[in-house]
Amino acid sequence: MCGILAVLGCAAGDEKEKRARVLELSRRLKHRGPDWSGLRQVGDCYLSHQRLAIVDPASGDQPLYNEDQTVVVTVNGEIYNHQAIREQLAKANHKFRTGSDCEVIAHLYEEHGEEFVDMLDGVFAFVLLDTRSGTFLAARDAIGVTPLYIGWGIDGSVWIASEMKAIHDECEHFEIFPPGHLYSSKNGGGFRRWYNPPWFSEDIPSVPYDPLALRKAFEKAVTKRLMTDVPFGVLLSGGLDSSLVAAVTVRHLEETEAAKRWGNKLHSFCVGLEGSPDLKAAKEVADYLGTVHTEFYFTVQDGIDAIEDVIYHTETYDVTTIRASTPMFLMSRKIKALGVKMVISGEGSDEIFGGYLYFHKAPNKEEFHRETCRKLKALHQYDCLRANKATSAWGLEARVPFLDKEFINEAMSIDPEWKMIRPDLGRIEKWAVRKAFDDEEQPYLPKHILYRQKEQFSDGVGYSWIDGLKAHAASIVSDKMMSNAQYIFPHNTPTTKEAYYYRMIFERFFPQKSAILTVPGGPSVACSTAKAIEWDAQWSGNLDPSGRAALGVHVAAYEEESEKQVKATIAAGASTKKPRTTIEVVANGVAIEG
Repeated sequence: MCGILAVLGCAAGDEKEKRARVLELSRRLKHRGPDWSGLRQVGDCYLSHQRLAIVDPASGDQPLYNEDQTVVVTVNGEIYNHQAIREQLAKANHKFRTGSDCEVIAHLYEEHGEEFVDMLDGVFAFVLLDTRSGTFLAARDAIGVTPLYIGWGIDGSVWIASEMKAIHDECEHFEIFPPGHLYSSKNGGGFRRWYNPPWFSEDIPSVPYDPLALRKAFEKAVTKRLMTDVPFGVLLSGGLDSSLVAAVTVRHLEETEAAKRWGNKLHSFCVGLEGSPDLKAAKEVADYLGTVHTEFYFTVQDGIDAIEDVIYHTETYDVTTIRASTPMFLMSRKIKALGVKMVISGEGSDEIFGGYLYFHKAPNKEEFHRETCRKLKALHQYDCLRANKATSAWGLEARVPFLDKEFINEAMSIDPEWKMIRPDLGRIEKWAVRKAFDDEEQPYLPKHILYRQKEQFSDGVGYSWIDGLKAHAASIVSDKMMSNAQYIFPHNTPTTKEAYYYRMIFERFFPQKSAILTVPGGPSVACSTAKAIEWDAQWSGNLDPSGRAALGVHVAAYEEESEKQVKATIAAGASTKKPRTTIEVVANGVAIEG
């Protein structure tokens, strides 16, 4: 993943000063793209780029152009069908300067105007400037795998960036750029949704379940993500989703260009507290698949020490996201140190197939399906944000095949009766995808792995991780502070000391009201929405977002491993450094640069 920043239509002034300021702000994104920097100025518009070189590292620097450089584009993306698009454009006499997969965007615009975005198979966020008309176009991928923010300056300028830290000091107002939309400066400017799949309307599908079709769609989604010119691996927790990603990659790696360059042995990576469920399960899967497996260990104290960096990079105060982002953040640094620049990960399956444990309580297939639709639409604020920003913090790219456009269309067209959790029929959560890969003749995975119960990532790395966070927050946030929380944080008022602690840190980095509004709120049980409480009112008494809160399914494992590391952490003094209070944050009003 790269970092992009566009400043469009800024007020007249000293051009040297403006250029220097754009470069300064763009450097806030250098962690996303440590390999090269580029900036193109055209009149009162600036397009900058921080590059992470994955495809065509030698010549694919950005911004990118059409033949006569009248169309300029800065892109953070992976366009998996770029070779097929190149062949089509070559027939129309288009000439390419680089081997970059993103260069096709400039030429598609030349050929089709603004109606080309749905032709792209991949994930992306881009800003395109047409110097002939003085207009610009920005777009974000279907689900929001790639982050993007948009803001407006008091001088009438428009600011667009991969992360809000690049624009929050300069904009009167800024917000999340909505996934599946484009923003055009033509006709007065405004958003338009380009992604309009059948499932988006939340109508109930009726296509019969075809396990083979689902399997083929997922295998295709994984193999297209093996498009790389640099070393790569898979993130392997030992759960269903990451294990399927690894199993399919192993099965198809030999036939790829990547294998010719880097060998047929797949590298896999896992992180956890010593003795955690994930480490044990991942090792078993790695041994079965024959991957070159690397385990990374962290302590509760390591995680606590990283929390401020995690919040700065993920740009959220959502409890679930921070809990899960921290181990991923620590692991990504170590993976990058091994020389790996891209990993494939398993995000998205739970949203598509109703994998979270609260889906056990769905009253009927209609409610089940509509909740999966809502979860998918909101994913850019949760798991997509975590997977992208926790890895990009160290210049590592994460690819997510479960969120492939074609795979989503296949999976979301299935009659949701087949996704429902039916113990009477032997169907546990995500049964439809498990069954699709239950091959007796050529097994993808051992049965007990294929049918392993859902575990939240923040739980799987070690149950005492969550308890350590809670204990640390309780040592910093007093009861008196909590009693005044509604006045200090009137929007999305934190209801726990852990949430209060994260909010204090967040507002130190991002004190603007616009920043606070980018983070969703509301009660959460096991990564749920408010639907969990609507489906079962008893959950209203336990609003911890951990998977342990759902159905009591993880209680036995939790009790066995919980207390010892928490007590050790607190005894060691967890961390004595307290963040400044919210009042101090407002007074200082300064966002620091990472």
